[in-house]
Amino acid sequence: MSEFTGERVIPGQVNDDLWAEHLARYAYAARLSKDAKVLDIGCGAGYGTAALAQHAAEATGIDVAPDAVDFARAHYQLPNVTFLAASATALPFQAAFFDVITAFEVIEHLDNWHDLLIEARRLLRPSGVFLVSTPNKSYYAESRAETGPNPFHAHEFEYTEFRDALAAVFPHVSILLQNRLESQAFYPHATFNAVDAQMDSARGSAEEAHFYLALCSIDRAVEPRSFLYVPRAANLLREREQHIHLLKDELEKNKGWLAQVTQERQQLIAAHAGLEQELEQRNEWAQKLGRDFDAAMQRVADLQNMVQAEQSKAIEMAAAYQGTVDSLELENRQKTEWALETEKRLSAALAQKCEELAETVRLLDRAEATLVERTAWAQDLDARLGVASTQLKMSADSRWAKLGRALGLGPKINGDGG
Repeated sequence: MSEFTGERVIPGQVNDDLWAEHLARYAYAARLSKDAKVLDIGCGAGYGTAALAQHAAEATGIDVAPDAVDFARAHYQLPNVTFLAASATALPFQAAFFDVITAFEVIEHLDNWHDLLIEARRLLRPSGVFLVSTPNKSYYAESRAETGPNPFHAHEFEYTEFRDALAAVFPHVSILLQNRLESQAFYPHATFNAVDAQMDSARGSAEEAHFYLALCSIDRAVEPRSFLYVPRAANLLREREQHIHLLKDELEKNKGWLAQVTQERQQLIAAHAGLEQELEQRNEWAQKLGRDFDAAMQRVADLQNMVQAEQSKAIEMAAAYQGTVDSLELENRQKTEWALETEKRLSAALAQKCEELAETVRLLDRAEATLVERTAWAQDLDARLGVASTQLKMSADSRWAKLGRALGLGPKINGDGG
C-alpha cells in the first residue's frame, strides 16, 4: 500500500491534477453528508472517507484489499470513522442502514458490477442518495491511445449504458459530467469567505465528458446542482508562465542534448558506412563459403549415394549368406536329428546286448556252479568207490572170504580165481 500502482490513489504519491480529480468527488458528496451515516465503497487509502467524516455523523470505508484498509486505519484515526475489509458486492450491513453511499471509480473494476448496484440499493435508506462515478469509455480510450486499455478495468461505460444500468435499479437517476475547467477567481489575500460561482454555459456533450457522477435515489430525486471545486486558489496563469519558463530551460537543455546526439549520430553514420563496407566484404566471403558449402554438400550427397549402393550390395550379400547359413543350419539340424535317432537306436541295441550278455554270464555262473558241484560229487563218489574197492579186495583176500568161496558160500567177487 506504500506504492502508487497507477490505479489506487495514495496521498503524496500522485500529481496535483489526479489528486484534485478524485478529491473533487468527495467534496461534492460532503455537501450531501451533513449529520448522515455514510458508506464509502472502495475507500482505498481512506482519504475520501476521512473527508466525508468531517461533515457526517458516522463514516464507514470498505475496501476488498486488506493492505488498503490497514493503511487507512493507520493514517485516519478519527472517532467517527470505521474501516473494514469487505467486497463491494457482498457488504456486511443490514438493509436501509446508510443515508449516503459513495462508490467512486469502483464499478468499472468489477466483472459483476450489477451486484454493486443491487447492494447499494439494499443498504440505502429510502430518503438517501447513492453517488457513483466512472470514466467515460470513449474519452478514456482516446486518452489511453498510446498506453493501451487499462488492465485493471473489467467493464467501462458510455453515457447511455451507464444511465440505463442505474435506472434499472434506482427509480431516480441524475448524471453530472465531471470535467476540468478554465476559470477566473476573485478571493481575498489571506482569508476565505463564502464563495459564489457562475458558469455562463455548459459546453460539450456527455460523449466528450471525462467522468460521469450519478446521483441515485429511491423516494425522491436529488437536485443535480452544479458544483465548482477549486483545490487551491492561486494564479494559474503565473504558474503556467513559470512552467513555460521551466519548459524553455528544459528545451535549451534538450537542444544541447540534440546537438550532442546529432554529432554522435554523424559518428554512428560514419561507423555504419564502415560497417556496411565490412559487411559487404563479409557477405562476399559468406557467399564463397556458401558455394563451398554447396559443393561440399554435393560431395556428401554423392558419398551418401555410394554408401547407399554399397549398403544395398552388402544387404544382398548378407541375404545370400543368410540363405546359405539357413540351409546349413537345416542340414545340421537334420544330421543332428539322425545322429540322435541313431544314438538312441544303438543305445537300445547295446542295452539289449548287455542284458543278453548279463544273462549269459548268469547262465555260465550257474553252469560253472553245477560243474563244480558235479565234480565234487564225482570226486566224492570216486573216493567212496576207491574205499569200497579196497574194502572189497580186503574182503576177498581175507581167509574167511576164501573159506566161504571154497564152501560155496557168500557172493562171487570179480577177480576171484576160484
